[in-house]
Amino acid sequence: MGNYYCLMSGLPDVTLDSTKTDVSIASLREELELTLSEKDKKIMYYFFLENDCANIVKLLKNPNAEIDCNGNMTMEQYADLITSAKEMNFNVHRYPAFMSEFVRHYTYNKDKEGYFPEDDILYLFYQYAIKTCPSKMVRKWYKLNLDIANILTAFLARKNGWAVANFIQGNDNVTEMILTNNTKDFNLTTEYDYVADLMKIVDCEDPVEKEKKIDAFKWLWLEESTFFNIFSIDAVFAYFCKLSMLARWEKLDVEKGQETFRQIIENLRGEARVPQEFQTKALYNKSEAAYNKSEK
Repeated sequence: MGNYYCLMSGLPDVTLDSTKTDVSIASLREELELTLSEKDKKIMYYFFLENDCANIVKLLKNPNAEIDCNGNMTMEQYADLITSAKEMNFNVHRYPAFMSEFVRHYTYNKDKEGYFPEDDILYLFYQYAIKTCPSKMVRKWYKLNLDIANILTAFLARKNGWAVANFIQGNDNVTEMILTNNTKDFNLTTEYDYVADLMKIVDCEDPVEKEKKIDAFKWLWLEESTFFNIFSIDAVFAYFCKLSMLARWEKLDVEKGQETFRQIIENLRGEARVPQEFQTKALYNKSEAAYNKSEK
């Protein structure tokens, strides 16, 4: 994997309480095409593939829907995938197999009560990324997202008296612990330190506030995971993930959102989410020592 010192040094710093950035995902794509190695482009492919998944759902619901341009595929490719998967009934090998399978199943599931296609394809995407992405950090990122979704869903289901097993997806250590433990935390805190933070988030009654806290939690994870590799492809990937979060936050009330996120991040830091020695260092301090560590 390459070191992208010039690319990362030239990007504006983004923070949780940023309300407007001078850079967008769309504006950076051309630079990625010119800068990244072919090997590292395959890692960034997964970031854009998540947008492809959302676009497929939109087009299945409405062929004339406006799509997110920050995907890997063109309108012609979406049409090719959907037509081939539905009418010819086979996996289109030009695209990940889970996409064809989702398109076919959508026809039978779309009218079922409680079926959410956005969640369905996102789960399939997570499984695909966890198994196939070349980057260990990115695989862990998608595993974290899947685990967070299952853990928060399990807490919510139990809180409302629903059958937890009906809402959990996957077959791994986290899901097994959820389904086989009746303790308050499903015994997850014995193996996953971050579950204590998630338990606090699930008690938040305001759904918007809850979503903000989840994003803040993920933001800190990205910071920690790339702290010593700030010029790597993993750092590039993390930066794009942050931009994606900010794009959503910009739609919120600016002043309230800014203060809310600042408070959330300070609370999380105060609960030792970030190692003590890291709290005195700014991420934008791209020192020579940090650069040398990223080389190793």
